[in-house]
Amino acid sequence: VQLQASGGGLVQPGGSLRLSCAASGRIFAYNFIGWYRQAPGNQRGLVATITRAGDTGYADTVKGRFTISRDNAKNTVYLQMNSLKPEDTAVYYCQGLRNGVLTSWGQGTQVTVSS
Repeated sequence: VQLQASGGGLVQPGGSLRLSCAASGRIFAYNFIGWYRQAPGNQRGLVATITRAGDTGYADTVKGRFTISRDNAKNTVYLQMNSLKPEDTAVYYCQGLRNGVLTSWGQGTQVTVSS
């Protein structure tokens, strides 16, 4: 079972992007799904999470700018990113917990914020 991240690209500072995390099965089966990011030279860090109940959480660096949401019918979790900054540049990954097992990281999707 794997989650596939997509939707990255090049955007100017202040711009927006929406990332998608598509599941191979029912998204509702996951206890939680999280978005993570890793910039060159840095460790991978948590950006946002959403639980099965719909509770959300965010890293302080993205609060008020990023929104995580879920579409159960499409088996997809989204990360809406607004007011993007150069420091948001990273490879973004999604990972979930299902039946006590964490999904593999996958290839991630590159987000580059630059003028």
